[in-house]
Amino acid sequence: MLRINNIEVVYNDVILVIKGLSLHVQGGQIVALLGSNGAGKSTTLKAVSGLLRPDNGEITDGDITFMGERIDRKDAADIVKSGLFQVMEGRRVFKDLTVEENLIAGGFTRKSSCHGANLERVYHYFPRLKERRRQISGYMSGGEQQMLAIGRALMANPKMVLMDEPSLGLSPLLVKEIFHIIRMLNEEEKTTILLVEQNANMALSACHYGYIMENGRVVLDGPGKQLKENDDVREFYLGMAGHKSFREVKHYRRRKRWLS
Repeated sequence: MLRINNIEVVYNDVILVIKGLSLHVQGGQIVALLGSNGAGKSTTLKAVSGLLRPDNGEITDGDITFMGERIDRKDAADIVKSGLFQVMEGRRVFKDLTVEENLIAGGFTRKSSCHGANLERVYHYFPRLKERRRQISGYMSGGEQQMLAIGRALMANPKMVLMDEPSLGLSPLLVKEIFHIIRMLNEEEKTTILLVEQNANMALSACHYGYIMENGRVVLDGPGKQLKENDDVREFYLGMAGHKSFREVKHYRRRKRWLS
C-alpha cells in the first residue's frame, strides 16, 4: 500500500536527516516505526504526508508511492484526498471549536451528506466524545484530545492513518485505552496504520511489523513479535540497561540492505 523507496530528506538545503530510507506498509496492517529522539521518525511521517515544506524540508532523492501512485511531489491536501491522513504529535485539535465542530472539520474532503454516518462511527469508538460533543475542545484532558485527533482522522474515511506519538504525555491507563482503540480500528475498520511511538512495548505488542531507525536509517526490521524478543531491542527499548548505540554492541548483526 505504502512504499518509501530510498529517500533522503534535507532541511534548509544543508541538514541531511533521512539517509536512504526504505520501508513498506502492507494494506490492513499496523506497522511501527521506532527509534530514539532525533532518529528521523517524525520527519519520515512528514515526508509521507507532504508536510516537510513548512519546516523548510524537502525530499532530495528517492520516491514515495501510495496505492501504486507517486505522492512525494503532491501537496498535503491532495495526499489527504487520496486517502492518507496524519494524526500529528501533540494532538493539534482546534481548541476554540467544540468536539463536534473539530470532527466535522476533519471530514472536509468528504461530502457533507456523509458527516452524519461518520460522526456516529466515531462516537461508536469514542463514546466519551459523544458525551462531550458540545464541549470546547481546549478544555478537554490530554487523553480526550488524543481521542478527538484520531476521531477527526476517521471523519476523512482514510485508507491509511499515520500516527505520531499517540501515547505522548498520557497516563499508562489512557495509553492502554488508546492502543486498544488503535487495534479495534485496524481489526474492525481494516484501517492500515503507520505508527511512530516511543512506547516500544505497546507498539511492538500492537503491530504486525516494525522498523527501527537510527540516525536517519533503518537498522533493523521484522515482525512485531520477533522484534519484541530480539535481545538488542529488549536491551535498548524495553527497559534493560545497556549501551548508547546499536553500533556499540559487538553481537549486533546488522542486516545489509541492498536497494534495487
